[in-house]
Amino acid sequence: MSSRESRGSVGIVEPKQISISEPLRLSCGHTLDNYQLVYETYGELNSDASNAILVCHALSGNHHAAGYHTENPDERPGWWDSCIGPGKPIDTERFFVVVPNNIGGCHGSTGPNQVNPATGRVWGPDFPPLRFRDWVHSQRQLADQLGIHCWAAIIGGSLGGMQAMRWSLEYPERVRHCLVIASAMNLTPQNIAFNEMARKAILSDPDYCDGWYQEKGTRPRAGLALARMIGHVTYLSQNQLDERFGRELREGTFERGNSLPVQFEVESYLNYKGGQFAEDFDANTYLLITRMLDVFDLAREYNHSPAEAFARAKCKFLVMSFSTDWRFSPDRSREIVKALVQAGRDVTYTEVETDRGHDGFLADIPRYQRDLAAYLNRVAQETSDAN
Repeated sequence: MSSRESRGSVGIVEPKQISISEPLRLSCGHTLDNYQLVYETYGELNSDASNAILVCHALSGNHHAAGYHTENPDERPGWWDSCIGPGKPIDTERFFVVVPNNIGGCHGSTGPNQVNPATGRVWGPDFPPLRFRDWVHSQRQLADQLGIHCWAAIIGGSLGGMQAMRWSLEYPERVRHCLVIASAMNLTPQNIAFNEMARKAILSDPDYCDGWYQEKGTRPRAGLALARMIGHVTYLSQNQLDERFGRELREGTFERGNSLPVQFEVESYLNYKGGQFAEDFDANTYLLITRMLDVFDLAREYNHSPAEAFARAKCKFLVMSFSTDWRFSPDRSREIVKALVQAGRDVTYTEVETDRGHDGFLADIPRYQRDLAAYLNRVAQETSDAN
């Protein structure tokens, strides 16, 4: 048995691409006559298609949530490999897991870095603005193509949790369970401010070229790296930064007479993460998605009443938060729970004690894993009993 198999890996996986010809009318009024979605699946769909789980990725995520693309032992697994696989909370021996890269993304689905068929040039900054319901409608079309009428569960962390909640309102008959992890019904002014600083970093980069950098043969690496650094530091807790880096130096000393520049370990870490992100992600996609986040408000069209919004939902809910998450604090999750209770919905809530901050939803935390597995065991049992 390989080390990957011993860790419950789904093994080598291959991304799939589907071209959807059903026109997608976007919230902004633009219509995508056809579009592509890249996605991965893990596990097997049962005979009545009742065991399917949709996993919605967060801002910097994509379709590669579990397993590996190559045999290279140095390859990192998918972004949620700790939770998806045989015997893991999202057990691929019981569930058929679908993970799409959202439209507007930059990992193969129709988005700003793809060619606009109407013009023959890269979409770039001309890609139409999106809302979360546009993602949901595209995922509904994907579900239809896969023969899935009702999801056993839809799961999302952070931005993905917003998608999951929107699914429960847009297609209440097609969701049995909605799992909302480290998320909120809208952004705080502080979060909007962080997003604006990140966008300004990109827009101020001379290599942004008004969004046409691909045609110019360049990339706004410095701006995108800074945007990621701003965002990334908000995903970590103070205790996590203290324990991991403290005030340790990467270069230089504090000795008098030292003329070399001082660099702290935390500086080196953020520069590395920012540079890595700038090579892997698309700047126009970052601008697009952060603006989507800013305007998202689950209750806006329901008289600004969250309870009235959730009255449309028919599924059961699990809401999870992390004690040191200050970007999407436990208070924001409790607001969701309160609204669900007022709407008479079935809801389970758990707050996980951890020093991992917002990134806790991606981490292998025993309490988190146990609670998530316990809830999904109920989902699996319901599916089994129904058959």
